[in-house]
Amino acid sequence: MTDLDLTAVATVTVTYNPDPWPLAAQLQALPAASVKIIVDNGSAPDALEHIQALAARTPNTRILRNAQNLGLAAAINLGVRAVREYHSRARLVLLLDQDSEPHPGSIQTLLDGFDAIARQGQRVGGVGPCLLDTATDLSHGFHHAAGWRWKRSYPPPGASEAVPCTSLNGSGTLVPIDLFLKLGGLDEALFIDHVDTEWSFRVLAAGYGLWGIPAAVFTHRMGQSSIRFWMLGWRLWPSRPPRRHYFLFRNAILLMRRPYVPRVWRFWAVVKLVLTAIVHGLFDPERRAQWQQMWKGLREGLHSSPMPPPGSQS
Repeated sequence: MTDLDLTAVATVTVTYNPDPWPLAAQLQALPAASVKIIVDNGSAPDALEHIQALAARTPNTRILRNAQNLGLAAAINLGVRAVREYHSRARLVLLLDQDSEPHPGSIQTLLDGFDAIARQGQRVGGVGPCLLDTATDLSHGFHHAAGWRWKRSYPPPGASEAVPCTSLNGSGTLVPIDLFLKLGGLDEALFIDHVDTEWSFRVLAAGYGLWGIPAAVFTHRMGQSSIRFWMLGWRLWPSRPPRRHYFLFRNAILLMRRPYVPRVWRFWAVVKLVLTAIVHGLFDPERRAQWQQMWKGLREGLHSSPMPPPGSQS
């Protein structure tokens, strides 16, 4: 058993015009004893009204409203600072997208996993759950580097052994608040894509570890849709709007220019960017708009002045 209880855990959920049902399921699944912060990133009035109604029915819930979409990283940073300001008892924060739902007992399982690893003398930078895609019921897996391979491990959901990771998916990650603030929070310049990837690498560079906890299971919507195409068999590829590909390409290049980012990730990131451009160029009806945004992101990532990560000057 852990010395920590759920009153030591706060949650931060970022919303932007959410689908109401997954958000309602998430809030219902969160422990009543935990403080819950919702940071709304400029949702439309009708969506905001629904969020407020859900919050009013959920114990220990507070809403922070942004007039416009400040990005995922900025919203999470606001939420974590609010936790520290108003709820000093909280020691850990659970970061959540609006469409992630913890299975019963999974937050306690994350907490127990965090505590068990810390008791072994490890410096724990964060733990994350097994994420199951709502559309396919397939596991997202846990990322780790092995030499020049960037691999995913797929332990069975519910497996008891913690999995060392090189990167954790942001939604469902349980993070020490003191460490989050010490390292400067998430990189707001990235806005959305690769925010969790950059944070993971910065945590590792600071001498802390990351672990996946397969016994903790969250359902999570991996993407809105997929492109289905034939290439030596039928294949699926995540479909994103052109503007998301701008951030994906720009941010990948920005990360490649930072010294603490592993070389193995840089190599496979280039491979994935090339494949993304090919798949959308061949099979996406919006191929012209997609390529324009990819090229814009690539160009800005290459020619922008290198920016130090948050906390690097502290």
